[in-house]
Amino acid sequence: MASFVAWVMVLAIAAYACAGGTDYGAGFWDLLAGGAERGKRPRRLIDHAMAPVWEVNNVWLIFVLVIMWTGFPTMFQAVFSAMWLPLALAAVGLVLRGAGFALRKPTRRLAQQRVYGAVFAVASLMTPFFLGTVLGGIAAGRVAVGTTASADAWANGTSVLTGLLAIAATAFLGAVFLCSDALRFGEHDLVDYFRLRALIAFGAVVVLALIGLPVTHDDARYVWDGLTGGWGLTLIVLAAVCGLATVLLLLRRAHGWSRYTSVASVALVVGAWGFAQRPYALPTSLTVAEAAGAAHTLRWLMIVTGIAIVLVGPALVLLYRLDTMGELEELTDADL
Repeated sequence: MASFVAWVMVLAIAAYACAGGTDYGAGFWDLLAGGAERGKRPRRLIDHAMAPVWEVNNVWLIFVLVIMWTGFPTMFQAVFSAMWLPLALAAVGLVLRGAGFALRKPTRRLAQQRVYGAVFAVASLMTPFFLGTVLGGIAAGRVAVGTTASADAWANGTSVLTGLLAIAATAFLGAVFLCSDALRFGEHDLVDYFRLRALIAFGAVVVLALIGLPVTHDDARYVWDGLTGGWGLTLIVLAAVCGLATVLLLLRRAHGWSRYTSVASVALVVGAWGFAQRPYALPTSLTVAEAAGAAHTLRWLMIVTGIAIVLVGPALVLLYRLDTMGELEELTDADL
């Protein structure tokens, strides 16, 4: 049961990395869109594309936290004790990002729009970076039961690189999805605008991954060994193939399919990390079995998770499908 629940948590992390990551990537390009006049149309597209789903995408993070503190309380305590500062900064970024996005649109004054827009954009970098530093610190074995909070736990080479990779990956996802959104909304010049940025972001992911190879080898050896052999290596190779396929699809302007391959590339990397870390919840100090809660708690968690998948899963699929088909258009002033 513990292994099953652990894999459910990994799948939920992959879902959040892809769904929430796309929104963070949109915020990244919002930050780099330029001044008020130059960035007006890209920002309008970002607002239009994110509006129907940005709140729903954060459900995956709540799902991860619930599984973690219920199914693996020992792990939860260790991670939140050692990493409370980056996790708190990530949470601040979540709140500020949502507030900035929600308040920017109805605001009429340009100065206030700039303030709210800046808050939204900067916070879209904060949250994925600090969540990435936490994952990097865990992978490097810097978190164990009883570890006290310190900068070394998350301000190290592996953590910083993982945080930067998280930003680059979200920028890649966001640009790929915005290509499709621009085409859907008839903004044909913005298709090429975001296509170029998707290719640049993919190049950044490749460069950061290459830089991370020697760092991970020296600083996170257990995870390195898992990523360079067995299922971990297989999934990394598949992720690379999906990434290259996304580039080819973008060059061929097949923007519908490029969304699926880009999501697959990110999800497969998260899956590879799960395989590389097993059987540990915290390498190399706490196994999944040791971190697991009581058997009856895991049993009920599996039951509730199954019910949630049956009840919520179809609704999420329908929501995402309606969104990609352009059926979730916001009400205009005339409609109101």
